Amino acid sequence: MNELSAHLEALLVRELASSWHQLNAAYFRSGLRAPTLRFTRDSSVLGRWIVGSRTLEIARELVLDKPWGTVIEVLKHEMAHQYVSEVLRIADESPHGAAFRDTCRRMGIDAAARGVPEAGPSDAEARALERVARLLALAESPNVNEAEAAMAAAQKLMLRYNLTSAASARTRSYAHRHLGQPSGRVGEAERILAMILGKHFFVECIWVSVYRARAGKRGSVLEVCGTSENLDIAEYVHSYLLSTGERLWAQHKKAQRIRGDRDRRTFLAGVMSGFESKLSGQKRVHESEGLVWVGDRDLGDFYRRRNPHVRHVRYSGGQKNEAYGHGREQGTRIVLRKGVGSGSEPIARGRLLTSGGGS
Repeated sequence: MNELSAHLEALLVRELASSWHQLNAAYFRSGLRAPTLRFTRDSSVLGRWIVGSRTLEIARELVLDKPWGTVIEVLKHEMAHQYVSEVLRIADESPHGAAFRDTCRRMGIDAAARGVPEAGPSDAEARALERVARLLALAESPNVNEAEAAMAAAQKLMLRYNLTSAASARTRSYAHRHLGQPSGRVGEAERILAMILGKHFFVECIWVSVYRARAGKRGSVLEVCGTSENLDIAEYVHSYLLSTGERLWAQHKKAQRIRGDRDRRTFLAGVMSGFESKLSGQKRVHESEGLVWVGDRDLGDFYRRRNPHVRHVRYSGGQKNEAYGHGREQGTRIVLRKGVGSGSEPIARGRLLTSGGGS
């Protein structure tokens, strides 16, 4: 169903216009003049900049059925066309010619004709993912020591691979991905999980605002930037830890005969904190062996182009009660395995979970 009530339609138009103005300020230094914004029912296009009428069209189907992050990528893509047309005043090139591609490169905008990044892992990256997957399969061992050793080996393999790749002369390509569902409230557990991904899994993380057209509401979603293989692993870890945290809370409630969910968020924050402390311990061991990750400068550049105006907010965290302590203890026992547990689906994009066993 691609129809909205008059109220939701008005909110959607207002949100799209607001996004245009925000992107104009962030990426184009407010150098663009506001166009006519219009939703098109033409399903053959995602978006279109029409020079003669100064109209920027966005597909209605895209806005209603796809994540808002995808809508923003298409909007930026069409605004880059507007920039080439009205600021650079270049009219003698093809729509995706050199001027357009250079504009997109400088501003961190995807220049693909569809306007939506669609990057998959290279053969070398796929082989690295498969090696990590095999180690995570070993982490399913019922022997605690063997499982811990397999997870540590997977962490070391990822570290060695990224150190080698970052130091090589070859150019690495980067993309972004949104993880989880948009939420009106970002809890402490989700914030710690984002920190885990950024600190230990070779991606840059940021919470971005999104809009849900059918609900007429804004929310936040976690955006991660990195190479294709690191995005696959980060997505897997994100899904695994969320599902594992919920499973541990259910077990804790049953064991403690707890009826309600008053302490659920606090317990989950403890779980994430405990797992982070475990990874930090492994990181110190790796550093003692000379494997020190100092970051990826090219990824940092990509991240800053995508997010030219980043606002950092200090967050002190919630209460540390008994539930938090129980959760933290459980978190230190988590072992990443090849599979995300009952009730959750393996990640769909990457090749990390497509072969071998796992629940």
